Amino acid sequence: MSLTPVTGSATSQKITPLTLLERKQAHQPITALTAYDYATARLADEAGIDFILVGDSLAMVVMGLESTLPVTVDEMLHHTRAARRAVRRAMLVVDMPFGSYHASLDQGVANAARFVKEGGAEAVKVEGGRPELIERIIAAEIPVVGHIGLTPQSVHRMGGYKVQGKTAAQYARLRKDARELEIAGASAIVLEGMPRELAAEITADLEIPTIGIGAGIDCDGQILVFHDLVNLTFAPPARFVRRYGDAAELFRNAITAYRDDVVERRYPSESESYHLPKGTADALEAAAVGFQTPRLRRKA
Repeated sequence: MSLTPVTGSATSQKITPLTLLERKQAHQPITALTAYDYATARLADEAGIDFILVGDSLAMVVMGLESTLPVTVDEMLHHTRAARRAVRRAMLVVDMPFGSYHASLDQGVANAARFVKEGGAEAVKVEGGRPELIERIIAAEIPVVGHIGLTPQSVHRMGGYKVQGKTAAQYARLRKDARELEIAGASAIVLEGMPRELAAEITADLEIPTIGIGAGIDCDGQILVFHDLVNLTFAPPARFVRRYGDAAELFRNAITAYRDDVVERRYPSESESYHLPKGTADALEAAAVGFQTPRLRRKA
């Protein structure tokens, strides 16, 4: 089965870091969404999403872990490959997971190269103010998306998933971090969990695009977790999450209906079953091999 192509000149252009920059310059909002497998990535790509992130959030929403910290490079590669097979138009970005770049700059560059070479990613995302690491990865010809504010890999240092930039010191530090990441060569920066006012200032400060999640309307684009979007997280949503559908209810109803049909022997029906060709049935009967056409069970 071939992929259904996205049609129309406005949506068929391949998205690259240059495209995102042009969107900011033209004041055209950038759409971004996480995806973790072939199905979700294909749906996002065909819907015209610009920036698809194979996020380390899959640790929580796909693997059922308590945080993003345990997910490994090999696990992220597995999901990146699956998404890569689906994506044709969007820019495919992957999160560098916790521990994949913290030991040394060389470690970070080597793992970033794996995501491009083995996973098919077109950029990597790195959390925190790490301009030297970003410079090194870019020197290896790999685009980098920065990520500041509420950085989930820093959950223990932050004392939980808390909004960042609420004090004057944090506010100044995050503006400084954003400028340093731009100077280092980042293609874009995700701004997560910060006051709208701060995100607006950072967006105005920078020439590169900002992608917000819990950072207000003034960013150059927005990103959400796919499972939050369609109510598949099995947890109360964060304030910034808007649910656009209820896949949990849809799936639950479908699974329940299937279970009931099996229990009541309504599935499969005759039209959903395969049968012997008449010639084969006649030959078996003539050969006296004891073939009998099964009688359909009837309800009492």
